[in-house]
Amino acid sequence: MRAICFAAAAAAFASTPALADGATIAKDHAPIGVMGDHMHEAGEVMFSYRFMRMDMEGSRIGDDPVSPEEIVTTVPNRFFGAPMQPPTLRVVPLQMTMDMHMLGAMYAPTDWLTLMAMGMLIDNGMDHVTFQGPVGTNVLGEFRTETFGFGDTKVSALVRLLDSSAGGVRHRAHLNAGLSLPTGSTTETDQILTPTGATPSPRLPYPMQLGSGTFDLQPGVTYTGFSDQFSWGAQYLGTFRTGTNDEGYTLGDKHEATAWAQWGPAAWIAGSARVAYRNQDVIDGIDPAIMAPVQTANPDFQGGDRIDVGVGLNFAGQRGAIKGHRLAVEILFPVYQDLNGPQLETDWTLTVGWQKAF
Repeated sequence: MRAICFAAAAAAFASTPALADGATIAKDHAPIGVMGDHMHEAGEVMFSYRFMRMDMEGSRIGDDPVSPEEIVTTVPNRFFGAPMQPPTLRVVPLQMTMDMHMLGAMYAPTDWLTLMAMGMLIDNGMDHVTFQGPVGTNVLGEFRTETFGFGDTKVSALVRLLDSSAGGVRHRAHLNAGLSLPTGSTTETDQILTPTGATPSPRLPYPMQLGSGTFDLQPGVTYTGFSDQFSWGAQYLGTFRTGTNDEGYTLGDKHEATAWAQWGPAAWIAGSARVAYRNQDVIDGIDPAIMAPVQTANPDFQGGDRIDVGVGLNFAGQRGAIKGHRLAVEILFPVYQDLNGPQLETDWTLTVGWQKAF
């Protein structure tokens, strides 16, 4: 249904090829998966909505795939020695989906400063298989855990560094000065299936929580370039945790770098190609309420390196009721993953979005 609605909207955009005064040009925006890519003129306001889905299936240790049977017979349980804790892992995640609904707003009090805020709703689901008893590969059953709620809220300031033109090419650059506010929960619970057949509802492991629990600094820098039919850009964004959350741990720092290129044969449409690199550290500390023979409960089995490549489309309305509206879609696929595992690998990430400036 999303694909049908998006195709219909794209057809409406395609029916207005002529450029109207003040209309948005599709190639002047980065792919929809890039946040904080552009600034606004003084007094301008923009609202946006993005839907992002990340799909993960299968586990890796480093860059090597590993089966559930290998995990439960070879990977030690960090909590072995505590009551009811077996020597090896006995529960393995099979698949996870993360849906994020992101509402954003931007306002430019001056030409050199744009303020941005974004709130989000997160819907996580993870399927698991439980193996029976303390050893062996006999499957006891499967179960699913889910969490839903507000994630952390992002606020940032974009500060102009460069805006110049030469030889028909325009260059822009700005600083991204962001702060993540801990509005997402870190105490989510759900029912599980243990190796003994019990079905308690403990606090869920770290990937299923909705927030970091800490104030996180998010500095970065963005460059964009434009010519007649082409645009390109690059961005670095970091996430640096401050302090320890109330549960006794700190999520790993994160580094994200990306570069893209776009071709816009007409004002209303542009196609993009992008490569993205992501690195995240392991968790520092531990939540004493998270204790289970599953890889997601181990703070050392978090983070790693990933390189994604993907393609996207931008549509920009030129006239009538759709003038100034932008619709966009992008899908990314990993080409390299080196995970601090065992850990679920990413299969693909899809982002669909809408933007409108006033």
